[in-house]
Amino acid sequence: MILKSRQRSEELLAEYIATESLLNHSRMVAEAMESYAQNLNKSKQEIEEWWTAGLLHDLDWERYPEEHPNKAVEEILPAYDYSGAILEAIKAHAPDRTGKEPETEIERYLFACDELSGFMNAVSLMRPNGFEDMKVKSVTKKLKDKKFAANVIREDIRKGAELIDRDLRDHIQFMIDVFKS
Repeated sequence: MILKSRQRSEELLAEYIATESLLNHSRMVAEAMESYAQNLNKSKQEIEEWWTAGLLHDLDWERYPEEHPNKAVEEILPAYDYSGAILEAIKAHAPDRTGKEPETEIERYLFACDELSGFMNAVSLMRPNGFEDMKVKSVTKKLKDKKFAANVIREDIRKGAELIDRDLRDHIQFMIDVFKS
């Protein structure tokens, strides 16, 4: 059943997203969410929900950027019987667009993993070995450079670490470990 669910989610992702960079981002966030869920000793069902929320959080971004993420949570995803926890997490990853602040654990972690994943991917693309020998210091140094990945909201990265009660450096290290494996 889990395999079928993941396969269905991957097919849905491919139906709505064609850009390789956005597909990569979606999969990175799913991987980070799954790793955090495992780290927090979540049940198999919860791990699946966390992975799915990560994978589908930007489902409508490419086709409906002005309606993101509302189009996905109100019109697209309900037809596929995704859980309320997944839909609410996707809503809460963009509180400025939905009015829904991240409150539950899955919501807080999705918010925390989203911007940081995108930023860390940008850092990895500037490095000859990508994530393999990446250090926290190289990520924090790039965070201070406002011109680097200028579209990434630094305050959201800081807020995300606070929402999951982690020091930003520890959060970055966790994500490095996830992405280099």
